Amino acid sequence: MASSPDATASNGSTPENPESGSAAGQDRRGRVRLRRAAVMAIPATAVAAGLMIATAQGALGVQFAISGMPFTVTATELNGTGFEQFGGLDNMAEDSPNAGDTGGQVLIVTSAIKNATLDHLCQSVDLGGTNLLITAGSGSDKVQATDLTTDSTELSGNASFNNIEIGNDASTLTKAGVQGPKGVFSQQADTVRIANLRQTNYATTAGVFKLPGLKLRFSDQGC
Repeated sequence: MASSPDATASNGSTPENPESGSAAGQDRRGRVRLRRAAVMAIPATAVAAGLMIATAQGALGVQFAISGMPFTVTATELNGTGFEQFGGLDNMAEDSPNAGDTGGQVLIVTSAIKNATLDHLCQSVDLGGTNLLITAGSGSDKVQATDLTTDSTELSGNASFNNIEIGNDASTLTKAGVQGPKGVFSQQADTVRIANLRQTNYATTAGVFKLPGLKLRFSDQGC
């Protein structure tokens, strides 16, 4: 409920947010505004360079707070049908020790693939001196996923698309059944292929995730 005018302190702070009128509060709000503005301005080149599996924080309305610990995902090849991609923000738990000076928010590129297969999938997270390593799909059977989404800050690979549309409003996307925020730049395609895929993720979701030959272990090296 909004505070009444006479309940507002002379310095612009409120009982609910005593620092809102302070320099620290203004700095935090400024950083959040800048990150949200950056979401609106992700250019086609950055989005196209990213191309990868996707999460949908803000797209599917996934209600979980990210840990703030990035993890690496690689695959020798990804093939997908029903592809979408747009900018977004992920949020950490309140007072997360991983927040640093981010204000607890991470600017990400959200991608979504309706159906995907991946060859030689590798995922690793640096735990400080050792890595938790997961591999799958290194044999004749490929990793399979439906309604696959990831939130990424870095992505690379050699990508190709069929029937791509660039510049859509994210709220109007139809290829993967996911819609992003209104007014946000996006792209979508009927199919996507990415060779030598590598990305840094903060979250991943999937309706179904099949991992043949799954191996989980600790390792001195990541993916």
